[in-house]
Amino acid sequence: MFVRKKRNKSGTFSVVIVDKSSGKYRELRTIGVSSDESEINRLVAKGRKWIDQYSNGEDIFEKHEQEKEEKQIAIHLLDSIANIYLNGIQLIVNYAYDSIGFNSIEDKELRSLVTARLAQPLSKNATVEYLRS
Repeated sequence: MFVRKKRNKSGTFSVVIVDKSSGKYRELRTIGVSSDESEINRLVAKGRKWIDQYSNGEDIFEKHEQEKEEKQIAIHLLDSIANIYLNGIQLIVNYAYDSIGFNSIEDKELRSLVTARLAQPLSKNATVEYLRS
């Protein structure tokens, strides 16, 4: 968002708040119209104040720098991953199985079948192959 002084056909200037975030100019608000230079400057200051209030005083350049820094941290975090354990889903499903109370059923095959179907929702034949491995 920024303040724009737009010349009218009548020779006056319109002071408007413009947003170009979607690639097109979009006038958000007209602050005022004047032909007096001091009045135009006052309207521009009023427009900047409106932008500060509308954007909660955030600086768009500071926000951009913060987003770049967060992206770099995320990339660094993903690059530092050494191992991925494929049984992580089974650990979560086993915990849920126990917390629901199904662990009172003493059937190892049922537990294996339930965790396998939740962890790897494949066909029944593929589940049998998954359990064999």
